[in-house]
Amino acid sequence: MNWHFPLFLVATVTLPSVCSQFNSLALEELGSNTGIQVFNQIVKSRPHDNIVVSPHGIASILGMLQLGADGRTKKQLTMAMRYGVNGVGKVLKKINKAIVSKKNKDVVTVANAVFVQNGFKMEAPFVTRNKDVFQCEVRNVNFADPPSACDSVNLWVKNETRGMIDNLLSPDMIEGGLTRLVLVNAVYFKGLWKSRFQPENTKKRTFVAADGKAYQVPMLAQLSVFRCGSTSTPGDLWYNFIELPYHGESVSMLIALPTESSTPLSAIIPHISSKTIDSWMSTMVPKRVQVVLPKFTAEAQTDLKEPLKVLGITEMFDPSKANFAKITSMFNLKHNLLF
Repeated sequence: MNWHFPLFLVATVTLPSVCSQFNSLALEELGSNTGIQVFNQIVKSRPHDNIVVSPHGIASILGMLQLGADGRTKKQLTMAMRYGVNGVGKVLKKINKAIVSKKNKDVVTVANAVFVQNGFKMEAPFVTRNKDVFQCEVRNVNFADPPSACDSVNLWVKNETRGMIDNLLSPDMIEGGLTRLVLVNAVYFKGLWKSRFQPENTKKRTFVAADGKAYQVPMLAQLSVFRCGSTSTPGDLWYNFIELPYHGESVSMLIALPTESSTPLSAIIPHISSKTIDSWMSTMVPKRVQVVLPKFTAEAQTDLKEPLKVLGITEMFDPSKANFAKITSMFNLKHNLLF
């Protein structure tokens, strides 16, 4: 097999069985599905762009907001996510701790924080519950001074991502007289391949991008044994998938790509869900294959407002309807989400 077409990449973390009491669908799958649905909406609007999202991060932020929402705002969040955080808090807590367990130390870091305006009073249950379920810390800043507030948020994010993300917010994103609260989820990941790509095998090769154009780019390459397989969409479009494990084996990268170079990746993505990924994991078999991957970096900023509205989360973006009474009774809060 030769693996060098437009790629769909997903990092997976093997979790212990912590969701036996949640029978309909494992809770981590529901959270992942919410993020994947958001991802699909973004891809529809930007089919030729490189899209990077963290499904776990999206589920975490929405879960934190759900704990502060009330009325129809809470109902919309709960329906879109398909679970109520208060009802499954103990399971979520175990999942969040499992992701950053000792065996994943120095590979995965997940951190949540609420940056709040000095003097802004939040409801105690909201603060306590977020700390317990999402390990969310609270930090005071002065949003009336946007540059200073941004510096505080960006320094925290930089520290939590080992210096990889150092400019999350800019002063023009903060309304000095109106911003009272910013929720932040930071995910750091850096793994070493179990089967390493040797530098001497990196050469310039042809890469066909989503726009159909061919580019000469540095490509990693190795011949080794990996678990892989193939399947088709309901529309009979075939694609391959492969698992590249990182050192420690609890974290892997899964790669999916169309079997035929004429099949656009955008035709495959709508059929990928956590259930699809589970089916990959259960049907893959070890094979000796040549893996060729482009060296790449990806940086993206995405406004989640429209994708979330498509999923039925609308009220929290409407200042006349947003109900976050469980965060504070001092102000009416509306939310703009960037990712």
